[in-house]
Amino acid sequence: MPQTLFLKPFISPSSINFSQQNVPVSPLDANLKVHRRVGVICMGMLAPRKFMQKRRKVEVFKDAADEAEKKNWRRLMNQIEEVGSAVAVLRSERTRGQPLPKDLVLGTLVRLKQLKKWNVVSEVLEWLRIQSWWDFNEMDFLMLITAYGKQGDFNKAEKVLSFMNKKGYAPSVVSHTALMEAYGRGGRYNNAEAIFRRMQSSGPRPSALTYQIILKLFVEMFAKPEHDFLVPISKYYQKDMFKTIGNDYCPKANKFKEAEEVFMTLLDEEKSPLKPDQKMFHMMIYMYKKAGGYEKARKIFALMAERGVQQSTVTYNSLMSFETNYKEVSKIYDQMQRAGLQPDVVSYALLINAYGKARREEEALSVFEEMLDAGVRPTHKAYNILLDAFAISGMVDQARTVFKCMRRDRCSPDICSYTTMLSAYVNASDMEGAEKFFRRLKQDGFVPNVITYGTLIKGYAKLNNLEKMMEIYDKMRVNGIKPNQTIFTTIMDAYGKNKDFDSAVVWYKEMESCGFPPDQKAKNILLSLAKTADERNEANELLGNFNHPNNEPGINGLSMSVDEEDDDNDDDEDDDDNIYHDGDGDGDDNEDDAEETIACSGKEDELIFFNGDHQRSQEGLHTLQTVDL
Repeated sequence: MPQTLFLKPFISPSSINFSQQNVPVSPLDANLKVHRRVGVICMGMLAPRKFMQKRRKVEVFKDAADEAEKKNWRRLMNQIEEVGSAVAVLRSERTRGQPLPKDLVLGTLVRLKQLKKWNVVSEVLEWLRIQSWWDFNEMDFLMLITAYGKQGDFNKAEKVLSFMNKKGYAPSVVSHTALMEAYGRGGRYNNAEAIFRRMQSSGPRPSALTYQIILKLFVEMFAKPEHDFLVPISKYYQKDMFKTIGNDYCPKANKFKEAEEVFMTLLDEEKSPLKPDQKMFHMMIYMYKKAGGYEKARKIFALMAERGVQQSTVTYNSLMSFETNYKEVSKIYDQMQRAGLQPDVVSYALLINAYGKARREEEALSVFEEMLDAGVRPTHKAYNILLDAFAISGMVDQARTVFKCMRRDRCSPDICSYTTMLSAYVNASDMEGAEKFFRRLKQDGFVPNVITYGTLIKGYAKLNNLEKMMEIYDKMRVNGIKPNQTIFTTIMDAYGKNKDFDSAVVWYKEMESCGFPPDQKAKNILLSLAKTADERNEANELLGNFNHPNNEPGINGLSMSVDEEDDDNDDDEDDDDNIYHDGDGDGDDNEDDAEETIACSGKEDELIFFNGDHQRSQEGLHTLQTVDL
C-alpha cells in the first residue's frame, strides 16, 4: 500500500527571511503539501512492520500423545467458551458415571483462574462441592472464597467462611483477605477495613497481599469523584492537601490519611511486620497523583531506591503520567531508558500524548515510529492518541493516514477513533468533509454520541453558522441524546457573539435548568459577552455577585476577556486517568494483575476531543485496573 512519511524540518527563526516574496519552486517542490508549520508529506509514514503482520502459529509437540492431549485440552476450553458454562462441559466428559480425572478438573480450574474468569471458577467449585466422587478439602474452600472475593460477592464469601469455621478449619489469612476483598469490591469499605483492623490486632497476621488490597481499597475510595460524597473534600483540605482537617466528617480525606498511615507503618522497620513491596509503592504513587501531590510522589519514587525496591517501567510511567509539559515527560522517559528499562506501550503512549497536546505532531509521530521499530505493538489507545495529535491541528491528511493504518494493523477504529477523525475536519474548518465523514460513521454501523454531535456543533459555532449549529443540536435531541455542559457553553457563546447578550443569557439559564451548574469557563464567557453596564449588572446577578461595581471589567477575579486559545488547553482534570490506573490486587499465586498499576485503559475511555480543540470522552471511565493498553 502507499506509504507516506511526515517530516517537519526544524527552522530557527533567524534563518527565515519573511521579506522574500518570490521563492523559486522546483517541480519536486510542487508535489509537497505545506501546512501552517513547515510540513512535508512524502513516502514512508507508518510503514508496515513485519512483526505486525498476521502469522500462523506453528506448534511443536513432543510426540503423538502430547499432541492429542493438547488438542483435547484446547477443544475443552473452546467448548467452555462457547457454552458459557464449565459444569455442562465437564459433565459431558464423564463416561458411564465414572469420576472425571483429577488432572482434568484441576487443570481446568487453574486455566480459568489464569483467565480471571472467577464466576466460572466459583460455578465449577460449587458443583464439585456436591459431588460424591470429589473430596472437597480446605484448598477448594479457599479457592471458592477467593473467587467470591474477586467478584465482590460478600454474602456468599461470608457463608463459605462460616461453613469453614463449622468444619473446624483454622482461621486463614487467605480466607480473611478474600472476605476483605469481597467487601471492598462490593462497595462495603467500612466492613473491609474492620476485617483488616481485626487481622492486625488479633490475627491472622496480614500478608503482603492483604496490605496490597487494603491500600488499593483506600486509594479506590479516595479516587472516587468528589460528587460521590455528601461534603466536598475541598472543604476539609487546607492549602497543603496533605494536611487534612475535619476528617471525622470527610470519608474521602479519611481514606487518604489512613492509606498514608498504613504505608508509613510498613516503612517503619521497627514496627513493620513486613517490608513494602513494589506494588505498594505504586499504589501510593497513584494516590498522590489523584491528590495532585507530585512532590510526595517524587519522594516515594526516591524512597524505592533507598529501600532497595526495584523500580520498573511501571514506576516511571506513573511519574510521566503526572506531567503535562512535554519537556518534563521527555526527561522522565530518557531517565527510564538510562536506567536500562525498556519502554512499554504505556510509556510510548504517554510521551505521544504529551507531544500531541503541545501540538508537536512531528515528535509525536517520531515516537510512534520508534515504538514500531522497537517491536512494541500499538493498541487502540496508542493509535487514537496519535490520531488526535494530528486532529488537534486540523491535519486531515495525516489523520486519515493514521486512521487507515489502524485497520491495516487489526486495530479496528471505534467510536472514539471516528469522533477524533471527525474533529480533524472540524479543526481544519472543513465542515463539508466533516458532514461526509459523519455520514460514513453512521454507515459503518456506529451510533453518534454526545461528543460526536458536540464536535459538529463546535465546528459550525466556529464558523458562526447558527442555523446549521442548531440543526445538529435538534438532530441530537431527536435521537434522545442529552447535551452536556460543553455543548451548552458553545451554543451560549455562539449566540452571544452573533446575536445579542439576551440570547446568551437564555442558554446560560438553560444550562442551569438542565442540571449543569456553569463552570468557570461558562462564567468567563458570559462575562466577556456583557458589553454595557446593564449587561454586566445582569451578569453579576446571574453569577450571584451583587456588590460588584458595574464599570469593573471583572467579577470576583473572573476575567472579562476570554482567551481565544483557551479551548486548546481546556482539558479535563483527570486527563491522565485514561492512561493511568492501578493493579487488580489479585495475588493468590503471586502473579496476578496487581503487578502493574499504570495503564492506558482499553475500555471506551479513548481520547475524544471536543472541548475547544479536544475533550476526553467520559464514557466508561475506569476506577483501578491493570496495565492493558
